[in-house]
Amino acid sequence: MAQDTGAAKHGSVRPTLSSCGRSSSYLSDHQQYRPPHQPENHYGIDTVVEDLRASTITSPKPNLVSSFIGIPSPENPPTIVESGLNHDLSHPNCSPAPGTKTNRIIATLFYKSTSPRASNSIPSPQKIPSPKQSTSDLSDMPANMAPGSDLDAFPLEPPTADPEPLDHLYGSYISPLCVTSFLHLMSSFPLPPGATNPTSAHRCLDNATHPAVVELTLSPAPSPSYLPLTDLRKHELIYRFEREWNVDVALQPDTLWRRYPRLVVFDMDSTLITQEVIDLLAATITDPPDLAARVAHITHRAMLGELEFDAAFRERVALLKGLPAAIFEGLRPVLDVTEGVRPLLRALKRLGIRTAVLSGGFLPLTSWLAGELGIDHAHANEVVIGEDGRLTGEVKGLIVGKERKRDLLVEIAGKEGIALDQTIAVGDGANDLLMMDAAGLGVAWNAKPRVQMEAGARLNGNSLLDLLYLFGFTREEIEILSA
Repeated sequence: MAQDTGAAKHGSVRPTLSSCGRSSSYLSDHQQYRPPHQPENHYGIDTVVEDLRASTITSPKPNLVSSFIGIPSPENPPTIVESGLNHDLSHPNCSPAPGTKTNRIIATLFYKSTSPRASNSIPSPQKIPSPKQSTSDLSDMPANMAPGSDLDAFPLEPPTADPEPLDHLYGSYISPLCVTSFLHLMSSFPLPPGATNPTSAHRCLDNATHPAVVELTLSPAPSPSYLPLTDLRKHELIYRFEREWNVDVALQPDTLWRRYPRLVVFDMDSTLITQEVIDLLAATITDPPDLAARVAHITHRAMLGELEFDAAFRERVALLKGLPAAIFEGLRPVLDVTEGVRPLLRALKRLGIRTAVLSGGFLPLTSWLAGELGIDHAHANEVVIGEDGRLTGEVKGLIVGKERKRDLLVEIAGKEGIALDQTIAVGDGANDLLMMDAAGLGVAWNAKPRVQMEAGARLNGNSLLDLLYLFGFTREEIEILSA
């Protein structure tokens, strides 16, 4: 091939390839030549043209063999370029090796922003500032270090015997120090025999910098021979950690069914609604004047587990004797649906999850509320109505107490063809404990102290929509599902 004379006038010579320089490599024969101003040590993806000023390549094969062909060697070490990226390839959350099973637990930490144990010196960035507090006070708080500029505000000693509320020192959210403290706590529990070093991963489910909900994946799970998961949830160290950092910790095995439940069952009074219906009924009776207080006192003791629910319910219904049956219809506008219930039920329906309400209250109101909210199953107590259209003070059939709630959960799951591992039960009272224990996951919603301790998970917030965080959904996903 002839040289390009136009290019020669400008001091650059186009390289040519003679017939003797052709090889069996299409890449070698048709590679792009190097621009004339590139440095001599600039290599292409395969061989290079050694001399751009030569008109032909006289001995191509030796040059091809001796030149760098893209494979690092002691003579041609790879060039390491600092890109600013740092990736650590590991496999703690990958599929387990053949013949083994996943052994991970999920810890979901919920910051109790509505009930701080002490006045927070560092306000929550998720709360609306008071008139005396500027919004800049919230945004200036560092996300990854102890906030504040006063050294006196920093903890200099470990917590005392009575746990120090650390969230008001390090920030009223789940801070990195809170997460670190929890991981240190979990590392103190024995691992299964032969287990490797523990690993963890975390996700901020609601906010990347100042989260109120953080999900931690821990592998492997603590040895079940030391403590099964049901007892690990009640461990004194975890209880102390919750008090120190003002959080609730929900521990679940990392199973397929955690992410894909198929039936969610709710209590009604103080769960789906904020009131106790029987107390509302009693409040309509003015004679005797102390009746409402007496009924409320019995209700409170029954929810604490101090009284057997069945006997307590019969006693309260007897006090309602003489009320007109139309009172149930009159109470409909009074019912206050708990915040987050409506969007939660929309989300569950979009996910194809069946729902039920199992109430120790009264069927007329329970059935009506289930229809209003789109709940699939409704069960509650039937009261006897006399010929005069008034309550006789008696109950018809089985009382929907703790045993009956558990049996109804099992019955509904069986009819729907759903395994109990894929069920969730949500309640607040002692009469919900058997139902919660039978379900794959029992959730105590702003519950009584005994229920808080016995339940598999606790939610103590304002919105029942937080239940979806236990599935592993993020805030963005929850907003999409509940829209």
